[in-house]
Amino acid sequence: MSQPRSRRSYLTTAGCVLAVGLAGCSQQTYDGEPANEFGYETTETAGVEVPLVPIEDALGWHGDDAALFADARGSEAYESAHIAGAVHSPAPDGASGTDPVEQRETDTRVVTYCGCPHHLSTQRGASLIGAGYADTYAIDEGFGPWRQNGYPMNGSRVEQIPESYRIDGRTSAGGEDGYAWVWHDPSGQREAAPIESDGTFSVHVQFYDVGLETELRLSVPGGERTAPLAELATGEVVL
Repeated sequence: MSQPRSRRSYLTTAGCVLAVGLAGCSQQTYDGEPANEFGYETTETAGVEVPLVPIEDALGWHGDDAALFADARGSEAYESAHIAGAVHSPAPDGASGTDPVEQRETDTRVVTYCGCPHHLSTQRGASLIGAGYADTYAIDEGFGPWRQNGYPMNGSRVEQIPESYRIDGRTSAGGEDGYAWVWHDPSGQREAAPIESDGTFSVHVQFYDVGLETELRLSVPGGERTAPLAELATGEVVL
């Protein structure tokens, strides 16, 4: 198994610049157990510091069957392509009814991941840590590099990489822990990004079977807008 490391990787993937502000590196305890025994850097989501595991370490855990991998994206994205053996546990609070992660013991090591690079995965990670799954991590670089590197995957469309787009916007209704969400309602695909303190946000979307003419729904606390992707991805959307 690869040795854990605390140095953070910065990668650029198609459509996604992996540059996310961190809240610093900290050690937390839940029920007396360490939440970040490897000293990984963390990012704060919903008041919880979620450790970011480098993709090489996650790959080592995967090869050693040393962690349960949980896909925090929507069901369409999961069914199209996901890390081999991963369960579907969508952000922020898991699958409705019976979530496959929450059927495991709380001492299970869980690795969450999403597309670009860890907005959805850290939301799911934060809710799991809060529920007592202290040994929970989010893949720092996200699913894109896992796919590009040819690491183990399952799904109906593992060879197909959807186009990437960015939606920039501004809102006066962000509030604490506010997120901007973009939804493709027919398929249930969605992506999110935090709203910064100045009200700006940038959501990177990489949805299957979605083109510039496809209508998407952009939602922020207190407002939303439905429009073709071409319109949302041009200039700054004000809500």
